Amino acid sequence: MSPAPPGNNIAGIGEIFSGPSIGLYYNQDDSRAPDILITPNIGVTYSNSKKKLAEHGGFAHDDTNVIMLVSNPTFVARTITTPVQTKQVAPTILQALGLNPASLQAVVLEGTQTLPGLPLK
Repeated sequence: MSPAPPGNNIAGIGEIFSGPSIGLYYNQDDSRAPDILITPNIGVTYSNSKKKLAEHGGFAHDDTNVIMLVSNPTFVARTITTPVQTKQVAPTILQALGLNPASLQAVVLEGTQTLPGLPLK
């Protein structure tokens, strides 16, 4: 990981990742992982449009670490800080509804678990 080259950074480059630092975002053993990753400075939007104000996310901490709130009147209020993935949401919803998460092919193929720490039956 290295900062963008000094000087006039007209491209809005924030950081450049290559080699072992790619492992911060990708499994390096996966042949689909990129060899190089360039992130923009926070707030940089690549568009010629004057109307575009934002993108759909990137690699900044706030883009890759999203809060999730799960609510149910039977739950005891607490904070769980275990890292999770969005693919765990669907099987968790199915289980909460009393349905079998294994009815989803992707859950079976990928071994996806429900969200941790929820008192679901």
